[in-house]
Amino acid sequence: MTLMQKAQNKITSDLIKSVAQSENLNEEFIRAGIACGSIVILKNTKSILKKNVAVGAGLKTKINANIGTSPDHIDLEEELAKLDTAVKAGADTVMDLSTGGNLMQIRKEILSASPVQVGTVPIYEVACKTIMNGKKIFQIDVDVLFDVIEEQAQQGVDFITVHCGINKATVEILNRQKRLTGVVSRGGSFLVKYMRASGKENPLFEQYDRLLEIARKYDVTLSLGDGLRPGCAFDASDGSQIAELSVLGELVLRAREAGVQSMIEGPGHIPLNQIESNVILAKRLGHNAPLYFLGPLVTDIAPGYDHITSAIGAALAAAYGVDFICYVTPSEHLKLPDIQDVHDGVISARIAGHVADIVKGIQGAKERDDEISKWRKARNWNKQKEFCIDPVKFSKSRAKFSPHQDVCTMCGEFCAMKD
Repeated sequence: MTLMQKAQNKITSDLIKSVAQSENLNEEFIRAGIACGSIVILKNTKSILKKNVAVGAGLKTKINANIGTSPDHIDLEEELAKLDTAVKAGADTVMDLSTGGNLMQIRKEILSASPVQVGTVPIYEVACKTIMNGKKIFQIDVDVLFDVIEEQAQQGVDFITVHCGINKATVEILNRQKRLTGVVSRGGSFLVKYMRASGKENPLFEQYDRLLEIARKYDVTLSLGDGLRPGCAFDASDGSQIAELSVLGELVLRAREAGVQSMIEGPGHIPLNQIESNVILAKRLGHNAPLYFLGPLVTDIAPGYDHITSAIGAALAAAYGVDFICYVTPSEHLKLPDIQDVHDGVISARIAGHVADIVKGIQGAKERDDEISKWRKARNWNKQKEFCIDPVKFSKSRAKFSPHQDVCTMCGEFCAMKD
């Protein structure tokens, strides 16, 4: 039985007990959430992890960090360094989005080195294989697609992004839209090209039962990707985005019937005033499945600072009910992120998640704020460091700019905190 099937049969597994302890919640709450699909634990039966993380309603907001090579920059050691940086900065999961080099070997190394859950987007490898075989992207082999999905599951990947909500009906709506940026999802664009060139249905939609069979075999969680997500504020909340979301909601129900855990991915660019309605609609159409949002970015004018534009959107989205935030780095829209970008992206997303957890009433969130405030008043710098989100930066700033023992250089002897 899968984890969901066990939970539906009122079996509380060791995995559920472990997560309940880390969340400081009772085991029955976690079991019931997994049984109904509002909570998922991203764990392949083949993976051995030091930390098991759950995502969903009533839990701490979780953070994902994307790493991986590109055809223009292939450096496995650097990607492993990014993995280490992301984990040390507090990422709950990582996704390997590699598209350059020996993808199976890169993934093997990342899986071996990662103490946290690892996700992938299998169609990236399929696209790379298609190009290597001298074909065009739209000439994807359907059997290769499902073979790659199973190979990655066998390697121990815990969750996979699959763009199953793109179908002939949603693409027809897309064709009638006047989008500024069209399809910005790489995986989504591959499938749309395939469908337009071949006239065939999206195999991930048409053969969804085949996908469920693989996921059930390895207990891989399906992250139902938003292949038609808006790539700019102008395109947000349009017909094709909502149509795809409606399809994903139906696929969530089919996954639950099969005993497969699933979550729904959300849009990348949404104006601030549309975030609440997007979250409410996604929870409603998605039957309260966990929501996994990229950001969202609330403005399009800040390349180099999109870790900030996304953190603003993510804080609001998570406060309204998003469960899982995919970080955005400062290099979004500009280049492959480097190690510092990864660190800054994780910290920004964690700040957003913490802000939301205060609103959600997650135990320990507000208390942490109160603790650092107490020690700030007492000018106890060691205790402030203990409760801050980035102790390394805290220490560097203090060492470089704070010659005074009990105050900082902003006010010095005029410190308002001194009695």
